[in-house]
Amino acid sequence: MFEENPICKLLNIKYPIFQGGMAWIGTAELASAVSNAGGLGIIGAGHMPPDLLRAEIQKAKRWTDKPFGVNIMLMSPFVKEVMQVVVEERVPVVTTGAGNPAEYLPALKEVGSKVIPVVASVALAKRLVRSGVDAVIAEGTESGGHIGDITTMALVPQVVDAVDVPVIAAGGIGDSRGILAAFALGASGVQMGSRFVVSEECIAHPNYKNLVLKAKDRSTVVTGRSTGHPVRVLANKMTREYAELETNQASVEELEKFGAGRLNMATHKGDVENGSVMIGQICGMFHEIKPVATIIEELVGGIAAAGERVHNTLK
Repeated sequence: MFEENPICKLLNIKYPIFQGGMAWIGTAELASAVSNAGGLGIIGAGHMPPDLLRAEIQKAKRWTDKPFGVNIMLMSPFVKEVMQVVVEERVPVVTTGAGNPAEYLPALKEVGSKVIPVVASVALAKRLVRSGVDAVIAEGTESGGHIGDITTMALVPQVVDAVDVPVIAAGGIGDSRGILAAFALGASGVQMGSRFVVSEECIAHPNYKNLVLKAKDRSTVVTGRSTGHPVRVLANKMTREYAELETNQASVEELEKFGAGRLNMATHKGDVENGSVMIGQICGMFHEIKPVATIIEELVGGIAAAGERVHNTLK
């Protein structure tokens, strides 16, 4: 299975399954486990300083001999230094978000890195493909963390039709049925973040994972639309206070100050009432914590059965 898949061939991976590059919890532990299980593990650089990122990359190299990636937020205050680190470390795959990686492409290409940006619109996908990226991740608004406006179902086929590079679907994909649906929309692979939050190898605080496991289909809310950088999180005390600030027309600076440090508060300190619990809408599907290898085995193993159900509906 997947021997001729364009993403698997491009990146030399067994399965076309990316682990989302999640800030604070997309660490070497999780990334190496996903890569060892046949997918593409991704270290989430977030606002990580360069020395810390280098240490994570070097740990991943010790723990896996398979390809892995680093996700870089182009809005990071350390973006130039972080890009230099991934070039020096010759990271096999670099995914990017919140901007255009074009200025960094020559240096990344020179060391053989594949560059795959996250896009939330057809226009951005076309612009980045013209700049020379190797593939794109079309991420729908169902996803956790920073989001766009278009749903995965609407976005993926339009991006597939608009570009001539492989497309990875992301947002609202949590099981084998979602993977099969992404393939039906024309994607060559999928990216899943929320699914791997509730893995044994994810370092997120137990309180964070447990709140995700208790979540339902309507448990997430979107904060920060007034800032132009909306974020999907689980509803809690922090989101209610944030919403009140937005209702009272707080400035962008006030909102950014209020939100500073809230993700780490939840992921590492376990304060899931006052912290930011980023997760996608698919979280209501998850009911137990499992090893990464088991998760990927179940995802891949269920695709044929999901396909058979589709076939039976067409008879």
